[in-house]
Amino acid sequence: MTALTDRVDYTITDGVAVLTLNNPPVNALSQGVRQGIKEGVEMALTDPQVGAIVLICEGRTFIAGADITEFSQGLQEPDFHGVLQSMDAASKPIVAAIHGTALGGGLETALCCHYRVAVADARFGLPEVNLGLLPGGGGTQRLPRAVGAEKATEMVTSGNPIGATEALQLGLIDIVVEGDLRAAALAFAADKIGTTSLPRLRDRDEKLQSARDNPGFFDEVRKAISRKTRGFLAPEYNIRCIEAAVNQPFDEGLATEAKLFMELLSGPQSAAQQYFFFAERQAAKVVDLPADTAERPINKVGVIGAGTMGGGIAMNMANVGLPVTLVEVKQEALDRGLAVVRRNYENTARKGRLSAEEVEARCKLIEGSLEMQDLHDCDLIIEAVFENMAVKQDIFTRLDSIARDDAILASNTSALDLNEIAGVTGRPESVIGLHFFSPANVMKLLEVVRGEKTGDDVIKTCMSFARRIRKVPVLVGVCHGFVGNRILFQRQFQADRLAHEGAAPHVIDKVLYDFGFPMGPFQMSDLAGLDIGWSKETSKGASVKDRLCELGRFGQKSSAGYYDYDDNRVPTPAPVATELFAEFAAREGIAQREISEQEILDRCLLPMINEGAKILQEGIAQRASDIDVVYVYGYGWPVYRGGPMHYANTLGLETVVEKLRKYGEQTGSDFWQPAELLLKLAGEGGRFG
Repeated sequence: MTALTDRVDYTITDGVAVLTLNNPPVNALSQGVRQGIKEGVEMALTDPQVGAIVLICEGRTFIAGADITEFSQGLQEPDFHGVLQSMDAASKPIVAAIHGTALGGGLETALCCHYRVAVADARFGLPEVNLGLLPGGGGTQRLPRAVGAEKATEMVTSGNPIGATEALQLGLIDIVVEGDLRAAALAFAADKIGTTSLPRLRDRDEKLQSARDNPGFFDEVRKAISRKTRGFLAPEYNIRCIEAAVNQPFDEGLATEAKLFMELLSGPQSAAQQYFFFAERQAAKVVDLPADTAERPINKVGVIGAGTMGGGIAMNMANVGLPVTLVEVKQEALDRGLAVVRRNYENTARKGRLSAEEVEARCKLIEGSLEMQDLHDCDLIIEAVFENMAVKQDIFTRLDSIARDDAILASNTSALDLNEIAGVTGRPESVIGLHFFSPANVMKLLEVVRGEKTGDDVIKTCMSFARRIRKVPVLVGVCHGFVGNRILFQRQFQADRLAHEGAAPHVIDKVLYDFGFPMGPFQMSDLAGLDIGWSKETSKGASVKDRLCELGRFGQKSSAGYYDYDDNRVPTPAPVATELFAEFAAREGIAQREISEQEILDRCLLPMINEGAKILQEGIAQRASDIDVVYVYGYGWPVYRGGPMHYANTLGLETVVEKLRKYGEQTGSDFWQPAELLLKLAGEGGRFG
């Protein structure tokens, strides 16, 4: 065996040269891997004793993509394109032996081999679109020649991988291997020794013909994905590359791909999406947690409250095979909650994402009860009742005498003081906040709230458990609203103020929608329900929201709120809302005026940035990027803008401070006073993170 680099070994077996890649954890195409492949191919091509080449990987996967850290640091030689070109032009057959995942540059490497063999559970994809990019190693030109333009377009615009069975049917791979992959690849390669006419994807175009025969195909694709990809550049650029594969000679298509790739790579969207890729992974790490901290086992979960939130939380557990005891105080409420859970699963089954058997298996894992005592054997108990401190404290007082000594007691509170909740127990070290986002069975974010006395083992257990139930955990400290809602309060306050000053609610919503949010603050309030926290008996009509509720306008649930809704819940601006804001403005002496879209955007987003800086200086969040993860996954901040703190960096912190001071001078309000941390970083020419 010859070590070509510290990442690639070279051996010869029965006339077949084997290049073995070993670059843990995912065999990324770092410089040492590229160098080893290049040298190995050159060595094999000049060795008369070698008749074929096999490319195979150690570890859990084939090449799972590029080393994206090099995107910002600059790529070192050898150039990836040069490596691929040497493989593509090789005069001896090259066989890619694939297990795990062949993604991104890994699939592009395999596409430059003459043959591809794979194990049955291998997966193949070009997910660059999720980093705001397109495949830059010829993937957009070779993949459609392998699987057809239709399937290739679907793969590059969604980033979703396909399995080995489908890959074989499409012609992406040549055989599915049963048993030893290395032995099968060697046998396959040996059989190809002496082949004079080697198949190269660049020379094939028969699978492009159906797209050529349908001139409207790409317009149909754009229309089909337009809603999902709104605001993103990368999906459109990927489509243009597949169009180039269909309409241009191969080398011209490669040039088009290279040009568009560089445009994306140098643009702000890809920078934001690459930043977020690392931010999400960083969020799982707890800065001050000892590495040897033990975890508590979680094999059974209890959930208190079978409403929308509690039922959704229970579904998360059942989805990963964990038994759940769901507790309610009344049989009617319990039956209703369990019925909603079943209906959710059945809706998923109707879409083909679950079988009838899986629906039944998951429903059976959720056992309803009217007795809190039935939670005595649970490892984790999550309280998910409405936001009332007295009610929550009563529940935790009772749990303290019911739950096992080593059980974790969690509250799903979205804003209340976790320390007050923990204080009624004799085990505050076992109390933690697990703030799920609605709908809890869908939303990926989980704010893990650390109380003053929460134990390290409880924190580590819950951060790990969050990933087990397929959530993205972010550790936060205790304050009103934690990270997400505390920042949201600032935006909502300014949106409400802007409406009083003359900006119509639908105009404010449109500005934020155009920025990239799925909806604006008023439409979001209608969706949540304006009557949350409102009481008919005690209402004094003190705000526009109160008055709307007094009129029976509770939002989407009543087909009327800040908007009017038709039978399909399509909104139209409601004149009554604008009139009420004008009425309250006159009563409070607020002069209404024309307000520019830029001012609306500034006044909604700058307070979010400023509050984020306060959260950082108070130590409520571990790092600026954690705030961005909360906002992308919990509140719909467009990932191609990175999150509020990354967005602040793109604006420049000096600019942020300048604008805050400008609005402070205009209003004479302390609301706009820049946070100390923001002033410090701006003064140093620094950045968040």
